[in-house]
This record gives sequence, C-alpha cells and structure tokens, in this order.
Amino acid sequence: MTLIEHIRELRSRLTKAVLAIVVGFFVAFYFSDQIFDFIKEPYCGLDLKGDGTCDFVVLKATDPLLMSMKIALWGGLIVAAPFWLYQLWAFIAPGLHKHERKWAYMFGAIAVPLFFAGAVLASLVVSKGLEFLLTHGAVKATSLEASSYLSFVTNLVLLFGLSFEFPVLLLLLNFTGMVSGKRMIGWWRVAIIVFFAFAAITTPDPGPFGMTLLACALMVLYFIACGIAILNDKRRARKHRREFPDLGDDQASQLEYDPEPIEGAEPVATPSVIDEPAPVEQPERIERQPNRWDDMT
Repeated sequence: MTLIEHIRELRSRLTKAVLAIVVGFFVAFYFSDQIFDFIKEPYCGLDLKGDGTCDFVVLKATDPLLMSMKIALWGGLIVAAPFWLYQLWAFIAPGLHKHERKWAYMFGAIAVPLFFAGAVLASLVVSKGLEFLLTHGAVKATSLEASSYLSFVTNLVLLFGLSFEFPVLLLLLNFTGMVSGKRMIGWWRVAIIVFFAFAAITTPDPGPFGMTLLACALMVLYFIACGIAILNDKRRARKHRREFPDLGDDQASQLEYDPEPIEGAEPVATPSVIDEPAPVEQPERIERQPNRWDDMT
C-alpha cells in the first residue's frame, strides 16, 4: 500500500478501537459501584472502626463522579482489550514475516498472563500494605479519602502488571541475538540491586512489604528468563552444528562463488539524421493580444 493508504488504514483501526473503548466505558460506568465494592474490599476487611463498616471521606463535590469515570475508563480498557488489541495486531501483522509473527504470538501469550499475575500480586500487597500502614502509625486512621485510595490501588496494580513484563523484554533481546543467556546470568548481582532500588522508588506503598515482594518477584522472573535464554542459546547452537558440522563457532562459513558469464552486448544501430527544427515565431506581448491573460490572472 502507499503511504496515504497506510494512514487511512491506521485512522480506520484507531477509530474502531476508540469506539470499542467508548462502549466498554459506558458498560463499566454502569457497573462502577460494583467494581468499587470489589476495589475497597481490602480496606473494608481491616474493619478499622470495629463495627463492620468502612466509610470513605469525600473532599470535593466532583470526586464521586470523577471516581466513577476513572473506574469506567480502566474498566472500558479491560473490557475492550480483545478488540483494540486485535485492531493493533491487524495493522502490524501484514508487515511481519512468518517467523516474526510466530514470535509475536509467543510473546503475546507470555505477556498477558504475566500482567494479570502482577495484578493479582498487587491485590495481595494492597491488603497487607494497608494493614501495616494503618495499624503501625502514630495516628490510628478510621477512614480514608476515597480518590486517594482509588489512585493508590490503581497505581499499584499498574506498577506490578507492567513490571512483570520485564522478562518479556529480556527474552526479546535474547531471541533477536542481542544478548546471550550467559551474559544475562552474569548480571545477577547488578540486577538484584536494580530491582530493589526500582521497587523502593516506584512502589506507592511506603511500607517494606510491597517493595520487598515486588523486588523478589522480579528476581524470580529474571532467573526464569535467564534459564529460558540459556536453553534457547543451546537450541540455536545445536541448529548451527547441524547446518555447519565442520565449522567452529569463531569461523566464518565459506561462500559459494560461481560467477555466471556475461553475455555480449547487443550491437547499437546506426543513428538516423534529425531534421532541422522549424524557426520559432516571435511571440507577441501579452498586453497587445485581446482576451489574453497570464497564469496568475
């Protein structure tokens, strides 16, 4: 396709994806109360007041509506995810080779469960982190501000979900031949320090539970990715030995050089005589010719 056709297809795909998200937004907005009941369950489970109730403080008159819209937006993205992800794939897939599509299917099949695994782990961190934060402080809290609590939960879920995509990036670098599994496993000391520093900076939970759990989860995923990368390197080495059994790893393969003979050029015909050009008439000035205008007028 031409560039204009690609832009038109991109516009069509984006329009369909946005319409799907808008439909999901209204569906999630209808069920926003039920979704918030699920989100506030870790807080209500603490029973800070001791009477089985869990009230929230609302500081602005617009907070209830804005919270419902925020919940509806995230819910719409999740509900419409199969459709807008398909639109994204339908736009990218025609430009990929067969083996690249196979890699995309494999990495997509890994990335989606990892994101949901991070979200599930974040829910555990919310419950344990809230218990530590609200019961070990100098002031005993009995109610929380609603919008701050919602931001706390959503930021934690997004952080854990996106952090769990880190092994996919490592495997992508290994499968493309940019980093070997041996080199990756050699970075384990630096990786542990980076994981704990990253968790300490980015985790919205200031307590030690969420930071330690995220860092440990990233360490486990890192070593799993290193193991898969080492197995992939061994598979690639076996394939190389089958194709080039007598060639070492540090030797270049022999190139087959079988030049084809160049045929003789066809004879050039004798050029013909060109007639003399006819003389050009002297042009008249524009202002002297009636009903005559230049290009601008």
